[in-house]
Amino acid sequence: MTLIQLPSAAALTASDGTLCAMDKRSLQHIAGRFREAEQRTEILRQELAEAIRQADADGLVQKDICEVTGYTRQQVRRIVQAGNDDQADSSATA
Repeated sequence: MTLIQLPSAAALTASDGTLCAMDKRSLQHIAGRFREAEQRTEILRQELAEAIRQADADGLVQKDICEVTGYTRQQVRRIVQAGNDDQADSSATA
């Protein structure tokens, strides 16, 4: 396996914060990292939603869920309700 040595992030960033020295390979590398981060974010979003539903089922106060996650009460209600709707759908088809 051959490792590709890319310039450091500092070498790609000018003092004003703009990117410089961007070639196709560097751009491809950064775009790939971005896509990987999107995939990880989606997995973590689903894990957090499940944890919120479990906390709700375990009786954790909604105020505390909001405080810990930074979500609004409405967001927490939607996440919990979506889980309830999924369970109702799977129960109806079983």
